[in-house]
Amino acid sequence: MSQMLALVIVVAVLYIGDAVSVRTKAWVPSVFVCAVLFLLGYWTFFPQDIVAVAGVPPVVASMMIYLLITNMGTLLSVKQLKQQWKTILISLSGILGIVVALFGIGILILDFETVIVAIPPLVGGIVSALIMSEGATAAGLTTLSVFAIVIYAMQGFAGYPLTSIVLNKEGKRLLEKYRKGELVVEETSESSGDESQSGLKMFKNLPEKYNTSYFKFFRLAFVGYLAYLTSTWLAPIVTVSPYVLCLLFGIIGASVGFLERQVLEKANGFGMAILVLMLFVFDGLKVATPSMMLEIIYPLIVCIMLGVIGMYIFSFFIGKVLKVSKEMAFAVSLTALYGFPADYIITNEVINSLTEDKKEREALTSHMMPPMLVGGFISVTIVSVILAGFFVALL
Repeated sequence: MSQMLALVIVVAVLYIGDAVSVRTKAWVPSVFVCAVLFLLGYWTFFPQDIVAVAGVPPVVASMMIYLLITNMGTLLSVKQLKQQWKTILISLSGILGIVVALFGIGILILDFETVIVAIPPLVGGIVSALIMSEGATAAGLTTLSVFAIVIYAMQGFAGYPLTSIVLNKEGKRLLEKYRKGELVVEETSESSGDESQSGLKMFKNLPEKYNTSYFKFFRLAFVGYLAYLTSTWLAPIVTVSPYVLCLLFGIIGASVGFLERQVLEKANGFGMAILVLMLFVFDGLKVATPSMMLEIIYPLIVCIMLGVIGMYIFSFFIGKVLKVSKEMAFAVSLTALYGFPADYIITNEVINSLTEDKKEREALTSHMMPPMLVGGFISVTIVSVILAGFFVALL
């Protein structure tokens, strides 16, 4: 397959996902539709390396992850991060719900090794899935080695539509409060009068004509490099994902005025970056062959169902204690099933489907986006890797 044909096919799949999402007002998320189409494609005529052939090898995706996560940090201020302590507790409670449900009930249905292998990928991302997959291989558990990757690839099928449903309900509730004047809107970059000056305090004397797209990309890449450098310096003492530090450094960079809020959008690079990253995510589905799926379909369904039930119960009770709506608490917990960028995309889709008014979208974004982003990072990027490191020793 030629590069351009591969590119046309994979971008067409992303567009179909978008179109279905728009048509259904985000009740069927684009991420879910794309995942189904990619899975069917790999089972029929897609080359296994169609994403790489299209021009998105892992090294390009890695570059975009650094830029996107650093940019994501600019969406959060230090003040907002301090305010997200409830989100952190809710995210941790959802993870605890998964562990309790699988060890309490799953262990009665499935064998011990299956439960051990399932939990870290179910809580998090590809890193924890790879850790458990390699650990299962080393222990001679070939089927469970595949199971670790497939459960990571398939867990979003439960998470995407459920998240869309609960966020739709939460968005409608917030929108009603906003229209009644009962919702306090957090200050965002768009709400300030002089966006360029307030966003770039460190370059306030720089003429706007010199703040080109390349200068924006340079500063964004520089902050991402500082995050990477810090993670390598800390490596002998403690292992910290550079992606976690990208988020932190993005927050700091925007707070001190080195980066604008949403700098990647202002550099006209956000759309391409998301396209590259989404293709990389769906590239992970190529390992889920029909024969593998038939062999592990039962434990796959059991683990995901128990995990979701555990998350809902625990997030419901912690939400009651913290006075957070059950919809928002459950949505934050569900980010464990997919993380970034799906948490950003689904939240954005829901907000755009609920209103076309710019001020209303800003109000919804200020209340819904920060907890979804922070929740995804707590579970997927941080806790899942810690759990994987602990559980792999039990195999």
